[in-house]
Amino acid sequence: MGKERKGNYERLSSVLKHVAIIMDGNGRWAERRGLPRLEGHRKGVEVTRSIVEESGKLGIRFLTLYSFSTENWKRPISEVQGLMHLFEESIGRYGDELNANDVRVRFLGRREGLPEEIVRGITELEEKTAFNQGLTLNLAINYGGRDEIIRAVQHIYKENPELLLHLDEGAFHSYLDTALCPDPDLLIRTGGEKRISNFLLWQIAYTELWFTETFWPDFTVTEFRQALEDFASRKRKFGGIH
Repeated sequence: MGKERKGNYERLSSVLKHVAIIMDGNGRWAERRGLPRLEGHRKGVEVTRSIVEESGKLGIRFLTLYSFSTENWKRPISEVQGLMHLFEESIGRYGDELNANDVRVRFLGRREGLPEEIVRGITELEEKTAFNQGLTLNLAINYGGRDEIIRAVQHIYKENPELLLHLDEGAFHSYLDTALCPDPDLLIRTGGEKRISNFLLWQIAYTELWFTETFWPDFTVTEFRQALEDFASRKRKFGGIH
């Protein structure tokens, strides 16, 4: 690794701990090429692998990927079934590789409603990688920000209802799916849309946002680095003036 590249990695990792990505545009990428939408999702898996690898090299501690939202169930049943099969296939195909690369994998979202095979694969991969010390990869499947907040409140009420009378932000954070992670420093969205789409609504209160017209299957490590460099040039004030 060249000295300049290593220096960039060290500088970025000192200011950037957690990156979240809305991986948008798979279906449109495929449609523009006359391909089934699922082929866009398959190509997107390849891109995901390269971004995960680059994040580990950069020393980013947490990477959270929006893989399937609670709203995505509204899509045609053939696409949903294809995505579920692709999730199952990807977990089986890349699980050992992630573990060998010291990646800790965690899944965010509601597991009720997911196929049994995926829930079993999710649980096994979380257990297999639980003690890894490198990048923590959060995969949001059947995830919605509003649903996460509601589930957190329900959990508090069930476990310790009196806590609701004295609840502060720190205590509430501990009941979220992302309890073990700091809030994202940077949120990237591909595909040209400029909205949050019910993703990490609590956690992104002071997250920097970066949007690109590039569809996820065309998103490269080079453009990923551009987003990170742009973040590094920003001055974060968190409500203050300095």
